[in-house]
This record gives sequence, structure tokens and C-alpha cells, in this order.
Amino acid sequence: MPITRLKVKLLAATPEPETIVSMGARLCYSDAGIDQLREAGAKPSLIRHLMDMGHLSPVEHASFTFGIEGVSRVLLAQISRHRIASFSVQSQRYVRPSEGKDEFTYILPPAIEALGEDAIGEFMAQMTTMQGWYAGWIKRLGGGGESSNEDARFVLPGACDTKMIMTMNARELMHFFTLRCCNRAQWEIRALAWEMLAICMKEAPVLFENAGPSCVSGACAEGNMSCGKAPQVMRRHKQMV
Repeated sequence: MPITRLKVKLLAATPEPETIVSMGARLCYSDAGIDQLREAGAKPSLIRHLMDMGHLSPVEHASFTFGIEGVSRVLLAQISRHRIASFSVQSQRYVRPSEGKDEFTYILPPAIEALGEDAIGEFMAQMTTMQGWYAGWIKRLGGGGESSNEDARFVLPGACDTKMIMTMNARELMHFFTLRCCNRAQWEIRALAWEMLAICMKEAPVLFENAGPSCVSGACAEGNMSCGKAPQVMRRHKQMV
């Protein structure tokens, strides 16, 4: 079956991220040397004080790189709006989505899956039709390669899967989690955000202990558009912490 699922893993991170953040914070107010600051190590109370003050520039010294697979081009359009990040994305110009396979792989939205087997079959048939369109244009445009792929890809659906490597610093990740862990975020990027948050909490538990949608650390930022499920979200977050 050409349906694929989300996979995310941490590829790299700043070693001892909470020590680095603590060093950056101390350096602003201390005449100590770098070696002395490092020897002092991570200080949870200092990190929490930074968060309370909103003094977040030291947090930017920690960065995290993720490998992400099994996501749609719809998600790609959303996540690339987060400007303080670095992306390397599999190209549909140089890589044919169906290379070596009968069909390209794609994401099945849960709402369609919940409708049952008939709906799933209809969705899959539509994907197969689009695969036929794509293969037809590849053939008419030269049979393959960059010059064929770059125009044939215009008939591919937003459901078509992609993969990427993405790096964000911790401050931008906190902003990302505030927006994308929220129940009002689209389901696919929300699922990715919660998985990334779980990873970050393991790597830097103090740094990310209050990261997540706005309702976990204060009032809901959505106002009248709130999902009304803050208690459930807070319970989920508490279990992760």
C-alpha cells in the first residue's frame, strides 16, 4: 500500500544544551572566563529565571536537527513559514516520487480514514489516477530526468509525501510548539510538533518543561477561537513532563 506515516527522529543536537544556555546567561552578567562558566554547568533555576524574564537570547545557542519522513507537501507549505529554521527537502525535480515504485507514496488524512473502507478505497483510486497523469506527462515530456520531472510534478497532489532535514534553535522551537501543538493547528503539523516536543523534553527537560501550546503555561492565545479543551491539553503535557 502506498500510504505512508509520520516518522521523526533527532539527528543531532547541541551537546549539553542546558549547560550552554546557562553559560550564555551567566556571561551577560559575570566577569568570569569561559572555562569558569563551563565548570559551573547547567543551572535549572537560572534557566527558569530566563524564561520568566523573557530573556531568551541565550536559549538560541542550543539547536536541534530532525530527520522527518512520511509527511505531505501540504505540511511542507506550512512548516516552511517558520523562517528561523534551516531546511533540506527532497526535490520533486531531481527525484521522481514514484522512482522504483508502481505509485508515489502519500498521506491518508485521518478524517478520510475514519469514514471507512469505501472512502479509503475512493481516495486511493484518486491517487492512482493522479499517478497515471504524472506518468503520462513524464513520458510526453521526454521520458524522465530533470527536464521531465519539473513540469510533470504540477499534477501531483498535496498528499504526495516528502522528507526533510530541519534545524531550529531552541527559542524558535518554543515558538513553533506554541503555534503548532495547539489544537487549532492543522492535524498533520500538530502531530509532528508533539513528537518533536517529546524529543526535546528528553534532551533538555528544564529548557522545554513549559514548551507547548499557550494554554499549558497561561491563558489560551486563541481567544474566542479557543478549542475549549485546555484541561485535556494540560493533562497530556503534564504526562510528557
